[in-house]
Amino acid sequence: MTIRILTAGGTIDKVYFDALSEYSVGNPQIVGILASAAVEVPTAVETLFRKDSLELTDDDRATIVARVQAIAETRILITHGTDTMTRTAEALREVSGKTIVLVGSLSPACLKETDAEFNVGFAFAAVQLLPPGVWIAMNGRVFAAGQVRKNRDANRFEATD
Repeated sequence: MTIRILTAGGTIDKVYFDALSEYSVGNPQIVGILASAAVEVPTAVETLFRKDSLELTDDDRATIVARVQAIAETRILITHGTDTMTRTAEALREVSGKTIVLVGSLSPACLKETDAEFNVGFAFAAVQLLPPGVWIAMNGRVFAAGQVRKNRDANRFEATD
């Protein structure tokens, strides 16, 4: 089984450019995270976007849905910014027969103190174990698409029930 990894950008991939004094979305960090964890499950990584999720449009979400529908793999992990992750998960609900897990981080993977490595490892296990459907894996919890929101004040995801 090969896990297809699609990257859309977001905080997980942000890097600090000293000359600019701001963070920018850089190369996908999941490649290094999986390598440092010595993951041996076959993966295929494809970059769709390098955007902050607030910059993702409905057309971008349609591109993500179309790509997920077109690929042969049935287990798909998508790295994504947390601000609009729930909207993309909602859009992906039209895809059937595939296990799709979206993951991101609340701080860049390049920082010493980040949730990125834990979240990626957790999501990588989740995509292998969950039944078909669309899921968000963040901070040790799995949420079904349409039943989750980001609580910015608490800096976490939570169920909407």
